[in-house]
Amino acid sequence: MWSELWAGLGNLMNEQTIWMLVENTGITLYMTLTSTLMAYIIGLPLGVALVVTAQDGLQPGNAVFKVVFKVAFKVLDVVVNIVRSVPFLILLILIIPLTRMIAGKSYGATATIVPLTFAAAPFIARMVESSLLEVDKGVIEAAQSMGANLWTIVVKVLLAEARTSLIVGATIALGTILGYSAMAGVVGGGGLGDIAIRYGYYRYDAEIMWVTVILLVLLVQILQAIGTRMSKKLDKRNR
Repeated sequence: MWSELWAGLGNLMNEQTIWMLVENTGITLYMTLTSTLMAYIIGLPLGVALVVTAQDGLQPGNAVFKVVFKVAFKVLDVVVNIVRSVPFLILLILIIPLTRMIAGKSYGATATIVPLTFAAAPFIARMVESSLLEVDKGVIEAAQSMGANLWTIVVKVLLAEARTSLIVGATIALGTILGYSAMAGVVGGGGLGDIAIRYGYYRYDAEIMWVTVILLVLLVQILQAIGTRMSKKLDKRNR
């Protein structure tokens, strides 16, 4: 079996196949990085809002604002949980009309960014929430005692103190979204997942399937190594 596989891999290495794999690796990175950026634009403020509006969060003393924050937290919490509970492939199909409205079509790399963003944003929101909740309460209380307002506490205390954890979370998010982008190949999403489905599954080409799996594993390892290196550099405990 293995000798046949290696022989098949040797036959694969023609210029056309190599170019196809290189091109689709680039498309996978484009989908993953762009959708991660878009998901963070939505998920980061959402995660901060979940921490701020929580019952033991940074709620203001005003009774009216406390009620508003309480309602806001419950709404955000439910919305995040609902979207997170929908499997990606189902969400991908469910929001096809929205994808067409935003991207002009429901297939291809650019169109796939829409469902990837919607799927990743609530996941990132929970990752951000978890990172911010790790910040020492004493640091927050010290900032409050010095008269720091809500914006200052969020930016200069919560996000600053949690930056190492946030980068680790971003690395995990990148790996997860990379996996989602491969799943999008089922509906013609483009990238390595699309190659694996079209050639590896529909045409029973095991060699192509193995190559795409190896490339996906390498991409995850590279992204993980970069994220780990960055988090170690920013970790105050290593200084």
